[in-house]
Formats: sequence, C-alpha cells, structure tokens
Amino acid sequence: MTATRPDPAGESFADLLGGRRAAIDATLGPLAFGVAFVAGGESIEWGVGAAVAVTALIGVWRVLRGDKLRAVLVGLLGVVVAALIALHTNRPEDFFFIRIATNAASALAWAVSIVLRWPLLGVVVGTALGQRGSWRRDPALLRAYSRASWIWVLQYVLRLAVWLPLYWTGQAKALAFSTVALTWPVVAACLAVSWYVMRRSLPDGHPGLRHPRLDGTRVKV
Repeated sequence: MTATRPDPAGESFADLLGGRRAAIDATLGPLAFGVAFVAGGESIEWGVGAAVAVTALIGVWRVLRGDKLRAVLVGLLGVVVAALIALHTNRPEDFFFIRIATNAASALAWAVSIVLRWPLLGVVVGTALGQRGSWRRDPALLRAYSRASWIWVLQYVLRLAVWLPLYWTGQAKALAFSTVALTWPVVAACLAVSWYVMRRSLPDGHPGLRHPRLDGTRVKV
C-alpha cells in the first residue's frame, strides 16, 4: 500500500472556521463608512452613521439565519465604539483605530502562542473539532499547526504595514478602501495558504487533523 498525504475531501480551514464569510461581513462596515464619508463631503457623521447602520442590518440578518446573538452584538459593539472614538476626536481616521490595535495585538498573540508551543491555529481548530488539547500530544500536528500559524501572523503584519502609515498621515478614505482589500481577500488567501502549509507539513500516512497520533514522542518545532 502506498502512503499518501492526508486529504479530507472537501474540507479546509475555511470549512471548519467559516473565515471567508466572517471576513466579508467585516468589510461591509468600513466600506459603508468610506462611501458615506466621501458622498457626504467627508462628513464623519455620515460615515459612522452608515457603518453602524450597515453593521446592524448584517447583524439582524445573521441572527435570523441562526447565528449566535452574542457574536453579532460583539461585532456591532466594536463598530459603535469605533464610531464614538471618531466622533469624539473629530478625526475620521480614528474610526479605524480599534481595527489597527486589534491586528497588532493579534500578531503578537499568534507569535507568542507559537513560541509557547500552543499555536493558536491548533487551539482554534482543535476546539472546533472538540479535541481540547489532544492535538498537542501529536508531534507532527503540533509542528504543522506551528508552521501554519506563522501565515496568520504574516496577515496581521501585512495589514499593519499598510494601515499604520495611512493612519499616521490621516488618510481616512484610503484606510476605508484598503480595509476592504486587506480583509476578506487576505483572509481567504491566509486560509488557503495555511491549509496548504498544514497539509505539506504532515508526514506521509498521517491520518489528518481530525485524528491526532498520540504516540507520546516529541519533535522540534
């Protein structure tokens, strides 16, 4: 029998995590802000009003489709807080301050998790699969999750490399439209590339991420 690489038919990180759908939803608020900000003669009030309204409508639609109310409210709260910050400072670029800060925090958290041998990709996928921490006892899976997690670190660093200069120079319109370009397309690419890295990192014959090998051996990550 010839050993083959694991290939769960039709399954990927996008299937497990629903990342693309969430990322598309996350772009609509900033897009609404940018369009309304420009259409309203660079009015912060128009921009934040449109962003909150669009996010609220998406939230209602998600709840009606059966999504958890808590997750919807957290998303809406983030947009409302971002809107209040921009209105308080009267700086439209401050609408994106929370988004920039969360990306910086995420980059740091993912990098630290890899160093601590608790790669967050493994934590998230393992939780989704109901494995708790059993995947960590599989040296091959631990190594693969660690390698694939670096792709997620890179996506946050990429956004920060674009957004920070725009934020410092007060380019609110560019921030709005670059957010669209750097959210769902980047998330889709990140899901695909990290899935590829994950699969290539597992040895031939490994049963896949749903079936950790608990042989108790360790490998260097």
